[in-house]
Amino acid sequence: MLCGMKRAMPYTEFLGELERAGFSVRGFAHLIGMNPNSITNYASRGDVPQHIALVAVLVAEMAACAVDYRSAIAKVAPTRKPRGATQRGQFGGDRQANLDLQS
Repeated sequence: MLCGMKRAMPYTEFLGELERAGFSVRGFAHLIGMNPNSITNYASRGDVPQHIALVAVLVAEMAACAVDYRSAIAKVAPTRKPRGATQRGQFGGDRQANLDLQS
């Protein structure tokens, strides 16, 4: 690989790495704090971004060597925050003025 070049992993190869690690797409997404649909959406692109592919490959290698990858990942504590979820009357965290649109 050339210096500075990033290579995306083909989605089918990514699925192979997940299988090698003993994960479903849903289980892997949960492990790294992502929505499973976000992972599945990469299938239509045909490839998976390098950073997600890297995690999959490392987890598969660690699982093959019987290394506890879960405790290592827990140190980062990935959490999934729902996007767009906010309190009533707020948009993007900013308080909205109450608009009286009824005449």
